[in-house]
Amino acid sequence: MINEILGYITTILAGSAIVLGGIVEGYGYGLSLGTNWPYTNNMVELAGKGDPEAIHRIVATLVGIFSLILLIIDFNTITIVGFISIVATALLGMATLYVLAGKLPSIFQGFHDIAAYTTFITYLILATDYISPSKYIGFLINAITPPHFLYFVIFMGGVVTGTRRMKLSIGDVRKPKNRLQWAWVIHGIVAAIFFIALIILRYWIPLVFALIESAVGLWTYYQINKNPTKPGAVIGLHQLFSLAVVVSLIFFS
Repeated sequence: MINEILGYITTILAGSAIVLGGIVEGYGYGLSLGTNWPYTNNMVELAGKGDPEAIHRIVATLVGIFSLILLIIDFNTITIVGFISIVATALLGMATLYVLAGKLPSIFQGFHDIAAYTTFITYLILATDYISPSKYIGFLINAITPPHFLYFVIFMGGVVTGTRRMKLSIGDVRKPKNRLQWAWVIHGIVAAIFFIALIILRYWIPLVFALIESAVGLWTYYQINKNPTKPGAVIGLHQLFSLAVVVSLIFFS
């Protein structure tokens, strides 16, 4: 029982950290704490004043604490992978600050997003005990292999974020002219492959969420072009529906 409770708490915190990451981008707080990582002296004070980046880091820290507790009290394949994924998310989180500062390539943002989603998936499965550890590993393998390439969609979304450094407009992608536009186009292509795969596999509920997510994605594109530095809450909403797609894949595939 305690494992389930801690699993649900960790899942909620991990999902919240992902959505908060979207809010950070949406309101231009990506480098509000500079490249100092993981903490600054007044981070709690800044969180109290509503700085989403400070809140994001505090929530991520809580995920790490609960992850370590679960690893200690229930040492198994899922908790091991979960702890590794949160450590990877944290280290790549530091790298993303340097991506935003223009000191590292955008692929680090993509890998960070994969690690963050793996953390969410891991603790959701641990909490619900919906599938066995072997099927859990199978789910992760399916996310990076044909037919649906889920992690490639997530990765390219992160690359787009990293390439635009949370401040650049994407522009007209009908005739890609630069790295950012090509990243967005590739993101769209792998998303289209993902939709086709869901149809072939007859994963209808995930497909519905994916189509809603794509509509939010187009809205995100519009908002970024309208206001590149502060596109608004739509970025967080984009992440929220991405989580919904992942959850539906776990329970309805």
